[in-house]
Amino acid sequence: MIARPILAVAVVAVTPGENRSPGPTVDVVELTAVQVHEDLLASRYTVTELTRAFLDRIARYEDHYNAFISMNPEVLQIAAALDAELATTGPRGPLHGVPVVIKDNLDYGGLVTTAGFDGFSAATGGVDMVPGDDAVAVERLRGAGAIILGKTNMPDFAGHGTRTRSSVAGETLNPYAVDRVPGGSSGGTATAVNASFAVLGLGTETGGSIQNPAAAQALVGVKPTFGLVPLEGVVPMDATYRDVVGPLARTVRDAALTLDVIAGPSQEDFASYAGAEHIPEPGFAAGLTTNALAGKRFGLVGPGWRDSFLPLAQQTEALYEDAVRVLEAEGAEVVEDPFAGSGWVELYRESPRAPSGSHDMAVYLRGLGPSAAFRSVEEWEALAGRDFRGGRRRPPVAPTATEEGDAFQAWRREMRELFRAVMEEHRLDGLFFPQAGEPIRPLVEDPERPEYRPNNHAELPSNIINDIGLPTVTVPFAYYEDGTPFVLAFIGDLWSDAELLSYAYDLEQATLARVAPTLTEGPG
Repeated sequence: MIARPILAVAVVAVTPGENRSPGPTVDVVELTAVQVHEDLLASRYTVTELTRAFLDRIARYEDHYNAFISMNPEVLQIAAALDAELATTGPRGPLHGVPVVIKDNLDYGGLVTTAGFDGFSAATGGVDMVPGDDAVAVERLRGAGAIILGKTNMPDFAGHGTRTRSSVAGETLNPYAVDRVPGGSSGGTATAVNASFAVLGLGTETGGSIQNPAAAQALVGVKPTFGLVPLEGVVPMDATYRDVVGPLARTVRDAALTLDVIAGPSQEDFASYAGAEHIPEPGFAAGLTTNALAGKRFGLVGPGWRDSFLPLAQQTEALYEDAVRVLEAEGAEVVEDPFAGSGWVELYRESPRAPSGSHDMAVYLRGLGPSAAFRSVEEWEALAGRDFRGGRRRPPVAPTATEEGDAFQAWRREMRELFRAVMEEHRLDGLFFPQAGEPIRPLVEDPERPEYRPNNHAELPSNIINDIGLPTVTVPFAYYEDGTPFVLAFIGDLWSDAELLSYAYDLEQATLARVAPTLTEGPG
C-alpha cells in the first residue's frame, strides 16, 4: 500500500465527531457555484460550515475512491478569512467561498507538487517538489475567493488518458462504477467533482485528459483553445504546442464562471496573449442562452474525421441518434460526415513529431523559485540518487529552433486550413460528436493480466483537436443501460470557446441529464 501521510494528517484534522460548534446541515451533493453564491449571500451557512461539510464528505468516502494526492492543511483558516471578508466587504465574485480541487500538476505555493510521480514526494521516497508560488490559473482562482481543498490524483506525469493510477497515490476509481475506468489523466479531479468532494475543479489536457474523464464521469469539461489560459506553474507534457488548463464541473454555467476567472493573458506566459482579443467582454458565463442552437449547423462524426474508434458501438449509435434529434428540436441543422472525401484522415496521418518535453520541463523547474530543493533535472538526480524517468531525455532545446518544430508547425497550419475549408464549405458552426465511440472501458481489461493497462479510451475529438489547438466542450446527455455515462462534445474553430459553451448550455438545459452517483464507504 502506498503511504499517504499528507492526506492522512489533513483528513484526521477535520474528521466528523471532532469538538466544534454544531452548525447547519449542508447538503453538498451536486451543489453548484451558483447555489453557493446565493446561499452565502442569504446567510444559509458560512464558508467555514460549507468547507467542513465537504471535508466531512471526503473523510467519509475518499478511502474508497482515492481522488486525492494531498489536502490543503490551511483550508479552514482560509475559509474563516473569507467569512470575515464576506461580512465586511461582501463577496469577491461568484466563486467566493466555493470549494474546488486542482490536479496535482498545478502549483500551489508552499504545497508539494508531485505530478503523480513518487520521485517528487518525500513521503514516497523521493524529494519534495515545493513551488514558491501558485500557477497562474490557481492564483486567479484563489484571488477570486475559491478555496483549494486539495490536489487530485493523476497518472505519473499525466501519461495516461484512460486510467488514473500514480506511483504516489495508487488507483482512482469511478463513482459510477468502480470496475470501470475513471478517465485520465485528470481522473482525480473528475472523481472529486463527480463524487461531490468539491463544487468544481481544474484539470489539464495534452491529448484528451480533460474530456476523457469528463465523458467517463458525466461532467462538463472545457478543453480551451491553446493559449486561452496561462500555463505557468503547470508541470508540462507539451507546453509549447498542446498543453491546456481547463475546468471540470457538473454544470455548464459553473464551467463558464471558472473560465471567466482563469482565462486571459499573463506576463508569466506570453503565449497567453494570443487569446487576449478573443475573450468576450461580458464574460463566458454572461453569454449562455437557451436558444444558442437555433439556426446553427453542426457536422456529425464519421469516417471522414478519423479511422479509429469508428463505427460507433451499437448502444452509442442509438444514444447519438437521440442526441441529434434533441439538437434538431432545439433548432439546429446537421450535416453527415462533412470531412468525407476531404483528405483529412490522410493529412492527419502525416503528422510530424515535434518533441518539446525536455525544454518545457526545464522551463518549469527553473520557475519553482529560489527556495525550491531543486530547479533542474540534474539537481533532482543528485538529491534523489536516481536517473530522471530512466535517464531518457533530450537536451532542452527550444522546439521552435529545430527543423522538427518547423515541420510540425507547417503541418498544423495545413490542418487548420483544411479544417476551416470544410467548415466553410458546409457552413458549419461547429462539430457535434459523441466524446467516445463506445461505453467506458473495464478498469481491469484482462483478469489474468491485472497490470495490463492499455490507453484505449475511445476518444473521438482527440488527439486531433489537441494537435491543432481547437477547443472542445463536453456535456452529459444520457446513461447506458449499465448506468455509465454517455457524453457529447461540441468542437469548434480556434477561439470559439464562448460559442461552444453556449451550445452546451442550451443542450444541457433541454435535457438536464446528469444524475449523481451513489457512493459507497470503505476501502477501494
